[in-house]
Amino acid sequence: MQKEDEARRGSTPRIAGTAPAAKTDAPKPAPGTTPGRVGEWRADLGLRPVSALLPRLTRPVFRKRSPAAAHLISDWAEIVGPVLAAQSVPQKFSAGTLTLGCSGPVAMELQYLEPQLVAKINTALGQRLVNRIRLVQVKLPAAAARKPAPKPAPPLPAPLAEKLERIADPDLRAALARLGQGVYRGKRTG
Repeated sequence: MQKEDEARRGSTPRIAGTAPAAKTDAPKPAPGTTPGRVGEWRADLGLRPVSALLPRLTRPVFRKRSPAAAHLISDWAEIVGPVLAAQSVPQKFSAGTLTLGCSGPVAMELQYLEPQLVAKINTALGQRLVNRIRLVQVKLPAAAARKPAPKPAPPLPAPLAEKLERIADPDLRAALARLGQGVYRGKRTG
């Protein structure tokens, strides 16, 4: 029974009349680190919330690019409007200065609109992060060419059109007509 207890506890068996074996000292943590501090993981602490790990993981990323810059880049068209978004692109954000890339003629207009742009941007970010705008001349990509309008659907064959006219429900008739036009669009007649 004693052997089972000792095996369960992980200790070495004792011989009657002897003192227990001296425990070896476990390695101590390095100076300046305390066990259980945010970002450190120890097996004896068990499960920990993800929120305890996030600051350590995100700090290096946010040093390179702030979350405000990511918000500006992703929502640029909604913040400044589609016209200005097509003519400018945010490139960098650091120390309260937003660097915008734009073409030469647009730079003059953006310089004139700077106070309004700063106000719009700060409102969108929810706090006063942008103090000034720096304009850099870049060649913006050309707007995507519009796709030509699709060709009108060919008329349905006469037998199919006659069958469609016999259907009483107008919604069903319209849906079947669209289906028929889609089917016959790819087929050549004649």
